[in-house]
Amino acid sequence: MQSFLLTHELAVRLAFFGGLLALLATWELATPWRPSVLPRLARWRTNLGLSVAGAVLVRFALPAAAMGVALWCEVKEIGLFNQFDAPVALSLPLSLLALDLLIYAQHAAFHYVPLFWRMHRVHHADPEIDVTTAVRFHPLEILASMGIKMAAVAALGVPPVAVLIFEVALNAMAMFNHSNVKLPPRIERSLRSVIVTPDMHRIHHSVRRDEHDMNFGFNLSLWDRAFGTYRESPQGGAENLRIGLDAYKGAEPTRLFWSLALPFLDGARPDTASDGQRQENA
Repeated sequence: MQSFLLTHELAVRLAFFGGLLALLATWELATPWRPSVLPRLARWRTNLGLSVAGAVLVRFALPAAAMGVALWCEVKEIGLFNQFDAPVALSLPLSLLALDLLIYAQHAAFHYVPLFWRMHRVHHADPEIDVTTAVRFHPLEILASMGIKMAAVAALGVPPVAVLIFEVALNAMAMFNHSNVKLPPRIERSLRSVIVTPDMHRIHHSVRRDEHDMNFGFNLSLWDRAFGTYRESPQGGAENLRIGLDAYKGAEPTRLFWSLALPFLDGARPDTASDGQRQENA
């Protein structure tokens, strides 16, 4: 089982990614939440290019990644679950919940810690939102995120199969809740009681800071509800929701090299218009 996971992990993840990308892109064309204004090719080239650059950086800098750490900890009996020899029936669901909570907390930290925000604002600078926004992260953020995940996997002794399931589920859910699709209101409300939906996550991509500092969850919606960061609807309604960061409008966010350089440009929290809105609402 270990050798299979180590050998085929990348193939499994790529197969799920490619299939879901094609499915959601087709769904976006059939029933879009909002028509695309910017050239799709330029945005897709940049968003996917950032993802590829991040994957390459992780493979070179942290070749073991989270799966390698999980396999090593299992053999060496390192980590909480391995120390107590917890059965998979217990360690698997607890690991998935713990990793999802970690991603929620990490996401919030990347908004409030200035150094992390410099990297994460590349994701929020996308002036439109669709399935490719889910992979629009600066390579340095992808590297930092993997390092945090590896540390958590080692501390908990997360089973390798749980790492694979979580990685696939995280990618799939991120693509779903970033997708430019329109769900029937009744279905959207039902799904939102358990998972993060596109309507819920779009609020997180609002130009308003008091909205994009909410709804941090990627998989389960319960963390936002539990920690008081849940926002049900945007001010002015979903039809008037503006996506992106006011400081970065125009074609710049659709350019790959500009996006790669963004963490090293100007201030740490450049969303001044949104900050002004927050102050007015205080």
